[in-house]
Amino acid sequence: MDVRITSGLLQSLQGAAQTGSPVAPKGAVAGASFANALGDALKSVSQAQQQSSGMQRQFQAGAEGVGIEETMLSMQKAQIGFQAALAVRNRLVSAYTDIMNMSV
Repeated sequence: MDVRITSGLLQSLQGAAQTGSPVAPKGAVAGASFANALGDALKSVSQAQQQSSGMQRQFQAGAEGVGIEETMLSMQKAQIGFQAALAVRNRLVSAYTDIMNMSV
């Protein structure tokens, strides 16, 4: 598992934001790249959570080669990734609410 899960999430979102122009023609190109970046980031967070759960089960079962250090590290990676995804979601909801409250 990559240690830089949150930086990877941020880099993919920044890359998507830089490739799209503020006013994209027909909104398809910028929306698709942002959606792909967000989807990939969420998949990596989900994968980290699944790996963490698997390591927890293995440690509890007493499997050889699975130590408390690796288990705790994978749990922290999953938690940090989830918190980053949650922060991005909250910012998106806030931006959507701001846009919807604008007077036309």
